[in-house]
Amino acid sequence: MSFNTMSEYFSLSDCDVIGFDLDHTLCRYHLKETSRLIYESFARYLVEHKGYDKDLLNLTPATWDFCFKGLVVDLEDGNLVKLAEDGTVLRATHGTNDLSTEEIIKHYGPTREWKHFNGLSTSFTRSAKYYLYDNYFDLPGALLCGRVVDMLHKVNSNMICFHQ
Repeated sequence: MSFNTMSEYFSLSDCDVIGFDLDHTLCRYHLKETSRLIYESFARYLVEHKGYDKDLLNLTPATWDFCFKGLVVDLEDGNLVKLAEDGTVLRATHGTNDLSTEEIIKHYGPTREWKHFNGLSTSFTRSAKYYLYDNYFDLPGALLCGRVVDMLHKVNSNMICFHQ
């Protein structure tokens, strides 16, 4: 029985499409560069094809501190929330602006309970009311979402309603 090398059976050049997952099966990701590329691609599309403010294209190194796994964007009010295992709001922003403890209590009540938590744990992150940014490829989307909320507030100082 002869053992042949993998290249005799498989070549990436024979593939029409290559998909990537974060398990690093085929490559090691440079997350900082990958995130920047994803963000810039989405932002450029919004600016060039949808007429969004060019300010979306301007990022500072500090801007990336906003990104971390497990953020949920509440599409009803433009808040991004970080939840505890029981659905308690640990941290929240409106756009990219941090909400104070008092503002969190005003939005979510004294127990700081996020009203959609039970749906989140059963719907696998897809809903018309929220979106869970739960992996590294999603993080640039969370940042972009926060910055779009900021941009909308800059244009219109009234509270923005996302569920109309």
